[in-house]
Amino acid sequence: MKSAVLSVLLLGLTLTGFSAADAQNEKRRHLGAYRDWDAFVYTYPNGQKTCHMISSPKSSQASRAGARRGDIYIMVSHRPEYGVTGEVNVVVGYPIRQGQDAILRVDGRSRFEFFTEGSGAWAYDPADDAKTVAAMRRGNRLVVNATSQRGTNTTDSYSLSGFTAAYNSITAACR
Repeated sequence: MKSAVLSVLLLGLTLTGFSAADAQNEKRRHLGAYRDWDAFVYTYPNGQKTCHMISSPKSSQASRAGARRGDIYIMVSHRPEYGVTGEVNVVVGYPIRQGQDAILRVDGRSRFEFFTEGSGAWAYDPADDAKTVAAMRRGNRLVVNATSQRGTNTTDSYSLSGFTAAYNSITAACR
C-alpha cells in the first residue's frame, strides 16, 4: 500500500500542477484507515487542498502466467480548486492496449466503461464518475478488467468495505 500511496502523491501533484518545490512544502495528513480504504488530505502552502482515498486489490488474476505488473490501485479524488469531486482513477500496473476501455463492475450489476491512457483509466465524464461512486457506495465488491498492450487480460477485485466512510472523510476534509 505504501508504494501505491507514493504513486498517488506524485499523481496528485502532477494533476494539480504543483512543482517539486511545492511538493516539499505540502502537508500530507492521513485522515484514517477505513477497513480496506485509506484517506488522505494534502494541503499546499497556498491553502489549496486535494483529497484522495485509495485501495489495493484483494485479488488479481492474469490470463498469462508470470505477467509482471507495477502498482495496482484505485483512487477517488476531490480537487475543489478545479471543481473536481469524486474523480475515479484506476491504475492497473501495465500499459493498457491503446483504444481499449477498462471495464469496472460493482457487484456484477453496475457496469462502467473507462477510457485508458498509459496504465490508468478514468470515467469519460464527471456524470459517469458520480454514477460509479454511487454504485461503489452501495456495493460490496468492485472488479476491474483490462487488457495489456501484449494482450494479457487481467481481473482485479477490490473490497468496497469502508468505501463510504472513506468517501465521507475526504468530502468533509475538502469542503
